Amino acid sequence: MTPRPALNLPAGLRAEIHACGYFPELVCDAVSLALGPEEPVAHLVHHEATFNREEIQRHLSVLVLTASRLIVAHTDENEDPGEPAQALTTTESVGLREVNSVALSQVVAHPERYGSRRTEVSEAWLTITWGTMRRIDLEPAHCADPECEADHGLTGMLAGDDLTVRISAAGDGETKVSQLISFASALQLATGSFA
Repeated sequence: MTPRPALNLPAGLRAEIHACGYFPELVCDAVSLALGPEEPVAHLVHHEATFNREEIQRHLSVLVLTASRLIVAHTDENEDPGEPAQALTTTESVGLREVNSVALSQVVAHPERYGSRRTEVSEAWLTITWGTMRRIDLEPAHCADPECEADHGLTGMLAGDDLTVRISAAGDGETKVSQLISFASALQLATGSFA
């Protein structure tokens, strides 16, 4: 298949994808196809390494916010010994009305100095849920009686687990941490308008 030109990708987004050096034409094409004629309001590009047994594999996530949707693109490589290299790219389009929660967590070094130039956000986490993935954590239920040996069944927690992006200043740089915070803020404002 001949790649379609990523004409509707803003130059800044296209440049960030290309700077990662990770199948840039494939990633640009996938994001462009999902974006269609819509204009991006904000975006976040996150390139990370994952460890699989004795191998290091790369993973690229591209999040694009439009006026009506959140587009989430993931690209992974798959290299089996003796086989040609492959990449898997997946895009998901989530209507902003469908987003249940946007959580931004920030780790601040020297919080007593917050507001001065002598402190920084050392890492930030963005967690987004829209109901596609759920995680159930179960454990044996107990009662208040320490002598009780009865089976009280199980207790647990059901949690949304659609997407979490973690960026650290040490691993990704302060600029990427700031970009995550800016993107998360834009997404929180956009989804809040549908409440």
